[in-house]
Formats: sequence, structure tokens, C-alpha cells
Amino acid sequence: MTTSLDPTTTDTNFAALATDDRVDGSLYTDPDMFEAELERIFYRTWVWVAHESEIPEAGSYKMATIGRQPVIVNRDRKGNFNVLLNRCRHRGASVCEVPKGKANGFTCPYHSWSYALDGRLRGIPYPDGYDENLDKKDLPLQSLRVESYAGMIFASFNPDVEPLDDFLGDAKVWMDLFMKQGAGFPIKTQGEHCFRFRGNWKIQLENTTDGYHFPIVHRSWMSSVDAETADMLSFMTDDNAVTHALGNGHSVAIMVPEHVDLDHDDGTEKIQARFDHIVEELSKTMPADKVRRIVRSMHGAGFNLNIFPNVAMSMSFFRVLRPISVDETEIRHIALGMDGGPEIVNRERLRIHEHFQGPFGFGSPDDSEAWDRVQRGSRGAPGMPIMVNRGLNREALDSDGHRTSHVTDETGMREAYAMWKRMMTDEH
Repeated sequence: MTTSLDPTTTDTNFAALATDDRVDGSLYTDPDMFEAELERIFYRTWVWVAHESEIPEAGSYKMATIGRQPVIVNRDRKGNFNVLLNRCRHRGASVCEVPKGKANGFTCPYHSWSYALDGRLRGIPYPDGYDENLDKKDLPLQSLRVESYAGMIFASFNPDVEPLDDFLGDAKVWMDLFMKQGAGFPIKTQGEHCFRFRGNWKIQLENTTDGYHFPIVHRSWMSSVDAETADMLSFMTDDNAVTHALGNGHSVAIMVPEHVDLDHDDGTEKIQARFDHIVEELSKTMPADKVRRIVRSMHGAGFNLNIFPNVAMSMSFFRVLRPISVDETEIRHIALGMDGGPEIVNRERLRIHEHFQGPFGFGSPDDSEAWDRVQRGSRGAPGMPIMVNRGLNREALDSDGHRTSHVTDETGMREAYAMWKRMMTDEH
């Protein structure tokens, strides 16, 4: 891939900008560094592009973006996933502009070069204008590396990128646990809320496993929910609420320990009264244990899983970030439901999502205001570092060898910046 910046020409000493307990403020504000991040991170590693439920059948597709590069994610007639650069091989026009849908292929609107779902060039109008040296098989849409795990589809511009299984590493265990909120049904996406904030992408990356901010920033949300929900998320002094650094920039913050594995139920948890109408409806056709299993999953898994660099599997939704510029980031909050599950449950899950992450909810406005203020404040005293040292004094290795501390500590941030440093300096 050819891009405007050659990352080998930069003189920036990236290694000195991220240490164990702090990062330089320029990581939020330096536009040249942002360009280097696109090259060294977003165009070199695996980036999440879709969930399988978004492209459920042959011909289904959605548009996505990796860094600044527009791509098309689709499922072809063989059931394979393809991620194609949305750029005609002739004169560079995009071959798709409808965000999602179903198609037999993609045709450039400029000169009608047409491509199959797997990117093969199928047709060129008036081919007699070209000599015999033009061979359609030499001019497919650029195809990216693509692999998936647990229904999560990732792509990379780097043909030599490590296997996705290796990149995800110990995060795979938590991805499997996250998908258990389907209560026996597959997980599906249920729509999304997309917005932008005036801040650097790493500010949001830090937020997902930052339990420290929750009772402060989200005080208004906590006061708006029933006492059982508020109590469930009162994890500040819970010794079992911890954050694990999982390697490769990934981390998990456990906020509701009893909901880490939703298949495990000791029977002591009281079902919230707010769901009595759902229990009553489901009980008409389902046994009591199945009803309890579904209703216990209404709030999702008991943790936030951060997958470096761009997607979080956050309790009951996906949070996806897209870097726009050094001081602007796009966020998508994707609601989840049960594919084939009871419609009354999927509706209630949407209402829960809207209350926190929807455009008129409490969580998104509060978070985005905090992120905006971090960006504005970081421009003051540019030599002053950003601190990520909370809990460093009590961080220890767990039985799996993961660096672990309390959920209010900054272990997840330190893990993300360790990966940032590794990728920006080619350390291995």
C-alpha cells in the first residue's frame, strides 16, 4: 500500500514518549505522530471491521474504514468473507457508496468497470480500446487479509500480519465468555449510534477499561436506574473487580464478577423487579431455568474487553473507534441482541442500550464531554505528561501470568501503551 508518509523517515523518539507510568502529552496533539500511528498501527495490524450478523448471507455487505482507507466487507457465494479496498482499479473512484445492503458485485459509476464479490474484475466496457496486454485477472480490487473469531471479523492491509489467533491471544477466552450473553442464541447486532468527539483516538481507547471514572462521570446515570442495577455496578470497593492485561494491547475490566461466566449461576442472585413483565411473558412458553438464564443476561456480560486498537466488547454492546485526525474521533455504539431470541427481550435490550449509550441517553454525552475536555486540557503545558500510574504499586501477576490490579486502576491503559510503543518502534 502506498501512502503519503514514510514512517522510516520520522526522527521522533517514540520509545521515550511512553514509559511504565506516564505518556507524553504529544500523543494526543501531534499531527505528525497521528500520521505515523495510521501507518505503523492501523495499516499494519488487525483492525475490527464487522460482526458476522451484519453480513448474514451471500451478497450481504457493509462499508467500513481502516484508518482513512475505505473498504467493503462482504460475504460471497461460497460463504467466505472478503474485505476489499473501495477503489476502482481504473481511475480510482469508489465502487460502493451505499453503507450496507446486498449486491451481486460492485460497479464503478464512472466507466462501469465491474467486480465480483471476491474482487475479481468481471467486465470492462468497450475493451477494444485496450491492447492485448490488458488481462482482467491482473486488475482485481485490492483484497485485504481477513480472518474472524467468535463472529468478529478483522482485516489487515499487512499481508505478513501474524495469524489472528496469535494476535488475539488470551483475549479469545473473554470473547467466548462475552458471547454467552446470547443465552443459547447467537449474538446479533441491533443497530447503532454514531457520533464524533473532538479528541484523540487514544483518549477513548483508555476509557473502556477505566473503572475509576465510572461513578464520577456517570453519576447521573447511576441516579436514574433502579437500586438493583446501581448496586450491581457499585464495584469501587469490590476486591473481585479487577483488570487484567492480556497482552498485545488487549485488556479486560471486570465490573460485575458474578456475571463473568453467565452459564454459572449459584441461584442466589435475585432477578430485578423491572424485568417481571418479561419473566411473566417468557414463562408462558419456557421452563423457569431458561427464563432465568435469559433474564440474567439482559445487562450483558460482567466486563469490558478492549481489543487493540479499535474495538471494545463492552458489557452489552460493541464500541468501535475510528481515528479521523489528531483531534477528532468517530465512535459507533452497536447494540446487541439474541438472533432468534424472544422479541420482548431484544426490545428491552435496546431500551437498556438507549438509556446509557443512545443519543438521548446518559453515558455517551457524559463520556464524550470528558474526552473533549481531556483534549482541550492537554494542549496546556505541552511538556506535562499524562499519568497512567494508578495501581502500579499494587499490580501483580495472576495465575495465568497476566498483570492484574483493581478495576479502578490503569493496568489496561499501561497495556495499550506498551503495545503502542512496540508497534511505533518495531520492538518485538
